[in-house]
Amino acid sequence: MILQRLLGQELYQLFPRLPLSLSHRWLCEPPRAMASLLGKVDDVDIDSGTFKYILIKVHHSPPEGTETSKFITRGYRSASFHSDVYDQVVPGIEKLGLDCECVGGGRIQHNPDTKTIEVYGYSQGYGKADHSITVGLLKAKYPDYNKITFSNDGY
Repeated sequence: MILQRLLGQELYQLFPRLPLSLSHRWLCEPPRAMASLLGKVDDVDIDSGTFKYILIKVHHSPPEGTETSKFITRGYRSASFHSDVYDQVVPGIEKLGLDCECVGGGRIQHNPDTKTIEVYGYSQGYGKADHSITVGLLKAKYPDYNKITFSNDGY
C-alpha cells in the first residue's frame, strides 16, 4: 500500500513489483513525465526588430533511460551580446531539470508588419548557428508568414 501511494495508482498497476531501490527522481517523475519535460520549453521565443539570437540544444538525460533533446531559438533586442541571451534563458531551463548548450548564434531581422524574418550572420563567441535549423523552427512558429529565409553572409 505504501508503494502504491508513492507511485500513484496508475504507475503501481503497471509496475506492481517495482523495487524500492529505484532512484527518488524516477519515483517522482514517471517516464512519460520525463519525456514531456522537453515539451515544457517553447521552441521559439524572439522579439520583433533586429537583434542577436542563439540556437540552443536542450537535452534531458535521465539516469535510467535514453537522452532526449531538441533545438530552441531565442533572441531579444535587449541583449547586447549573444551570451546575454544565453544567460537569460539558462535558469528557466535548468529549473525544469534539463541541461542546455549554445550551439551557435547570429542575427534575426523580424518584421511582424510585413510578416518576414531574415536570419543571418554569426556569433563571435559561439560561432555561426545552423540557420536552416533556426528557419525550420521559425516556420513552425509562424506558419502564416510570407517569407522566412536565411543567409550565411553578414555579421
